Amino acid sequence: MSVALAASLACGAATAKELTLERIFDDPSLAGKAPVKLKFSPDGSRVTYLQGKKEDYNRYDLWEYNLKDNSNRMLVDSQALFSGPENLSDEEKARRERQRIFGRGILEYTWSKDGQALLFPLNGDLYYYQLASGESRKLTDTEAFETDARFSPKGNFVSFIRDQNLYALELASGKEIQLTQDGGGVIKNGMAEFVAQEEMSRMTGYWWSGDEQKIAFTRIDESPVEEAIRNEIYADEVKLFNQRYPYTGTDNVAIELGVVRIDDKQVDWIDLGTDKDIYIARAKWLKDNHTLSYQWQNRSQQELELRFYDSAEKTQRVAVKESSDTWINLHFDLKFLQDKEHFIWASERDGYKHLYLYKVDGTLVRQITQGDWIVESLKGVDEQNGVVYFAGRKDTPLESHLYSTPLFEAGEITRITAAGEYHNVVLAEDSKTFIDRASSVNRPPYVALRKTNGDFVTWLEQNAIDEQHPLSPYTSDLVEPEYGTIKAQDGQVMHYRLFKPRKLNKKQKHPVIVNVYGGPHAQRVTNSWRSKNLYFQYMVQQGYVVFQLDNRGSYNRGKRFEDVIYKHLGESEVQDQIKGVEFLRTLDYVDPQRIGIYGHSYGGYMALMGMFKAGDYFKAGVSGAPVTDWSLYDTHYTERYLGHPKTNAEGYEQSAVFPYSDGLKGPLMIYHGMADDNVLFTHATKLFKQLQDKALPFEMMTYPGSKHSLRGKKVQTHLHHTITDFFNRHFDMAQE
Repeated sequence: MSVALAASLACGAATAKELTLERIFDDPSLAGKAPVKLKFSPDGSRVTYLQGKKEDYNRYDLWEYNLKDNSNRMLVDSQALFSGPENLSDEEKARRERQRIFGRGILEYTWSKDGQALLFPLNGDLYYYQLASGESRKLTDTEAFETDARFSPKGNFVSFIRDQNLYALELASGKEIQLTQDGGGVIKNGMAEFVAQEEMSRMTGYWWSGDEQKIAFTRIDESPVEEAIRNEIYADEVKLFNQRYPYTGTDNVAIELGVVRIDDKQVDWIDLGTDKDIYIARAKWLKDNHTLSYQWQNRSQQELELRFYDSAEKTQRVAVKESSDTWINLHFDLKFLQDKEHFIWASERDGYKHLYLYKVDGTLVRQITQGDWIVESLKGVDEQNGVVYFAGRKDTPLESHLYSTPLFEAGEITRITAAGEYHNVVLAEDSKTFIDRASSVNRPPYVALRKTNGDFVTWLEQNAIDEQHPLSPYTSDLVEPEYGTIKAQDGQVMHYRLFKPRKLNKKQKHPVIVNVYGGPHAQRVTNSWRSKNLYFQYMVQQGYVVFQLDNRGSYNRGKRFEDVIYKHLGESEVQDQIKGVEFLRTLDYVDPQRIGIYGHSYGGYMALMGMFKAGDYFKAGVSGAPVTDWSLYDTHYTERYLGHPKTNAEGYEQSAVFPYSDGLKGPLMIYHGMADDNVLFTHATKLFKQLQDKALPFEMMTYPGSKHSLRGKKVQTHLHHTITDFFNRHFDMAQE
């Protein structure tokens, strides 16, 4: 335990307050000053970030830390520019939901290349902030909505999407250039389709060349996608949408990839091949400014090709090809070096995600990292000194750290960040310093500037837990969870986290809530701050034990750990959670008759499968926004793990919850947002109907107007009261 944290706990002990659900979701945030979207200015003299207001942590302003005078100051007060309710297009609302962005005010921003200006959207328009004047001016003022805005590489243009067309605005003259003309209806230019946003984490559909002469962009035609009438139920109205939703096994969008020239607006279309049922996962220009790389993925996601298209010669070739018997995970770890001769690429070909060095002709030079651990992401390259910087889990899968290793020759891997914390880092362009946003399970994030040898330079936001910190009155009652491991049936090691009451009841054993997610591309057992931890602390203070186990199929443990779920979901994951319960039963302070399960999204699916398939282990369950029928989910996610319904019909049937509902023995509650456009409300209503037809009792709570994440302080407060009340009633906790 650090000296600072020990002092804060001692301080909290004298002024301890009861942690309530109302306070967890109220202002100011108990996380304190936790800046997000941290970026270096291009010249490295400033660090900019977004920070919520003290009186409303969901409204964000643009701030800077000036490294020259070591001062924090607000650059743009979002409320001064626009204070009313934001009016956003349905497209932008959906895009924010895909990005998991929630809040008001300034939610994203970009720097100009010269470091003299910043660009940000607000209420559907674009604003240009100049450091010299300290003033913001509107670049657009239209009834239409401008989205996905950014500076061109040299800062001469601002590009954006309006009415499903791609535009460039010349900053010197103020002239707008409309680069595509046919956007509208089912045609979208420069925009990412639904599955690209939700499942590929590709939030854009256009890419500038470094010389500002060309933009590569996708043109999508949604007409092949099945049109379904989807309703969103609000408190005072029901909205009907004719949404083109790519249910698994059905047609995706028709996608094209083109290169448009800024001077004459002429478009060259790239030959994507005879197989049109494909995905374009990524695109990026090489340093020569005439070669475009793009990642082509087949429908089964078992093949991925990094292709190079020469826009001058109109020719292309495959630089790297990856294949898998299960699926290939996408990544953003492609870096073209300034020498114009090499690039770095990430691959899981040896079972773990690692970095590889290639020549631009596709020749493999060397594997940069290797071992039974994973690289999370490439953070930067110091070409002059031949050093690669990356985030990874070499020391422990529970913490993310920054590492360095030689680029061109074999050498030692050095951990740079401090052990005992979880680090999210941003490396400066010159590779001399990095922003270190660090936290631990009970320590909210702080932000420091450090040299790449690890030396401390200065605080950007210390977020010290002193007497003024919002969390201070509660720290003395926060418990440190125990971490440990359990072996799965195949011998693979799974990590767990256990929160238990500070004072165990020797006269009466404690009930347990198993909090689960369990799905791919997610990890819950880490040594990092997460707002959900406060709810676990609250439940522990009510006398519960809270247990989390990352079962096989979850992330950051390597491909073998994930591949177990291929072609059949909800089987090995449930087996592993049963292993967790068997471990809990060995603890003398646990009541084996009062072990419940609770999860949201895939975790909601897992809660249902636990209650239906393992009713002797889980005595009560809460399922939030669950997938119930995988045939109702989208193509890219579902087919990645289950394959195509035509080739794995049995797997789809056995992975749905419905065949197992007769196994329900204990009390069950299901909650769902009634405007959910990710896991559609139909998933819940279909299960409601089956349980009712079988006369199987259950409870439910629905949230009018809420999307998949059920955002908002009032909704979250009510939801957690509802979950708590459910377990209190069924585990007889109200009387204890």
